[in-house]
Amino acid sequence: MTPDEIAAWAAAGESETVELKRSTAQRREAARTLCAMLNHRGGRVLFGVEPNGRVAGQQVSDHTLEEVAQELREIEPPVFPTIDRVVVGGGREVLVVSVGTGHGQPYTHRGQAYRRVGTTNHALSRDEYNRVLIERLHAESRWEIEPAAGWSVADLDEEEIRRTLEEGIRIGRVGEPGTREPKAILRGLGLMKQDAVLRAAVVLFGRADRLLPDFAQCLLRVARFRGTEKGEFLDNRQFHGHAFDLFQRAQRFLLDHMPIAGHFEPGRMERVDEPAYSPLAFREAIANAICHRDYASGGSSIGVAIYDDRLEVTSSGTLHFGFTPQALFEPHESRPWNPLIAITTPSS
Repeated sequence: MTPDEIAAWAAAGESETVELKRSTAQRREAARTLCAMLNHRGGRVLFGVEPNGRVAGQQVSDHTLEEVAQELREIEPPVFPTIDRVVVGGGREVLVVSVGTGHGQPYTHRGQAYRRVGTTNHALSRDEYNRVLIERLHAESRWEIEPAAGWSVADLDEEEIRRTLEEGIRIGRVGEPGTREPKAILRGLGLMKQDAVLRAAVVLFGRADRLLPDFAQCLLRVARFRGTEKGEFLDNRQFHGHAFDLFQRAQRFLLDHMPIAGHFEPGRMERVDEPAYSPLAFREAIANAICHRDYASGGSSIGVAIYDDRLEVTSSGTLHFGFTPQALFEPHESRPWNPLIAITTPSS
């Protein structure tokens, strides 16, 4: 790390990933900031830089470093930031303490968790803390990878399992396993743990006559309303079934009720009919609803509502992994809440 890098960071000012501190006398506030950065995108704190960006440096001794290290030990779970000493002249140095995105989120400093928002540190509420904790534990203990008690391969739609394999081979998603035996296919898809059928397998392939009462959330609600409000139904239905069945039923309902706009083009005798909504976009919306919803609640469902002026697709659950509605309209990584279900679910 060089003085030129320090000067560039200082000139750019504070940001989501950079905070400036006059000296290590502000180490408690700095540790709070590092805690917030660990719970977000990572970042660095520069000791020895004025708030206006002037690089002043400070005297740094072994005692100074120990004081900073002692304050960093107030962060839980334990972290080991990178600490760089950069000489800036006159026997003075800038200390740069850097952290990446923490893998042990949520982190706390002196018992309080924070997240970086712009140039400030936002104290997490108890609900926010619990949400981050659930996200951290999600990879090892999520709903879809738990065994489905009382279920066996015989309770699944074996024909749908075979069709899914054939389609996966056709589009290059899976390799040829050399068998069409349902149990072997499920093992290859990661939908069995030893001899136990996982909950994800039930969501994807469970026979409708076996889903209730244990898997009441495998539910699709569809409705066509008169006008633009939820006042009067023209059609209202509910379907229990596995993901592939619900996927098809939702599309059929849309085709039954979707307005068709007709117009004539110059030079053509026949009328051109166009659906009000893109079937491909709707197909993708339903696939996403199946993949990303929260299945842990037995009262949850997927919903399709058609009004005179709009089409709504809804699913139960909240946004995770720091996503916001605005962020979803921008380029972003795919982080499905149910990876096993997502990799097997049909999509456009």
